[in-house]
Amino acid sequence: MLKTIKKVAVFTSGGDSPGMNAGIRSVVRTCAFHDIECYGIYRGYQGMIEGDFEKMDARSVKGIINKGGTILKSARSKEFRTKEGRKKAYDALCKAGIDAFVVIGGDGSFTGAMIFNQEFDFPVMGIPGTIDNDIFGTTHTLGYDTALNTAVEAIDKIRDTASSHNRLFFIEVMGRDVGHIALNVGVGAGAEEILIPEEDLGLDRLLDSLRRSKASGKSSSVVVVAEGDKIGKNVFELADYVEENMAEYEVRVSVLGHMQRGGSPSCFDRVLASRMGVKAVESLIVGKSNYMVGLKNDIMDLTPFDQAVKGKSKINMELIRVSDIMTI
Repeated sequence: MLKTIKKVAVFTSGGDSPGMNAGIRSVVRTCAFHDIECYGIYRGYQGMIEGDFEKMDARSVKGIINKGGTILKSARSKEFRTKEGRKKAYDALCKAGIDAFVVIGGDGSFTGAMIFNQEFDFPVMGIPGTIDNDIFGTTHTLGYDTALNTAVEAIDKIRDTASSHNRLFFIEVMGRDVGHIALNVGVGAGAEEILIPEEDLGLDRLLDSLRRSKASGKSSSVVVVAEGDKIGKNVFELADYVEENMAEYEVRVSVLGHMQRGGSPSCFDRVLASRMGVKAVESLIVGKSNYMVGLKNDIMDLTPFDQAVKGKSKINMELIRVSDIMTI
């Protein structure tokens, strides 16, 4: 029997990403459109355990579509990883009369939602929010496009200094397990070399590439490095090795870090968040549960949580070939 959805909660979990506020806005306003009460949960699963809920309406989310971060805050909850903690969360939801929830986050957040659904048969839906774009079942996660634009803008500015001083810059971008950001940013910013976890370039090949660049007349170079790249222990060790073996270069390191996760979301991320929020709520209304909303061939689609969590997003091999051609 189809459960009637009268109250829906929305919250953000894990690391923040640009577009999360736009996602919250979309969920709240879609609920309002369908005459469903909506509640925001502060501080993710921990706030759920503590019953930190606030009723939200269409006016509650005005003026947030352009803001980075998340107005509902985010936190990791060790307590929710225990069955006792999840039972507290379930009791809090039942006490508030909430029938379903939408979680905006990454694979860890979806794993928690999936387990919660299995234990309590509670309707849940996920919206992927992570700049790494490492979730299976969607070509784009919320914040990914904004992070790319932020990183490219920063590298463009660093290149001005590299050119002025004939320097070699190693620029580390986020991407602990996948190289989506590094690969796309590297191509977009015209990097001489791109180092990603999926492709082990090796130190010797890196040196050969840099020597070819030098011999071709390049007086400065930019190498984009994903934080999860396996060549060196870290980007600083990598830079030291190159400087020791290529005295002709003055080497500098720049770690872009968390600046990639901040800032106003791009138009693409705002539109994506709006579409995902509508799909998530309307899927709950028709009885769907335990799915993640994703973008596939520019269409909103659903992927079961277990596939989204266990699957792995694949790097664009054609883009690797393009990058090899562009660095000649």
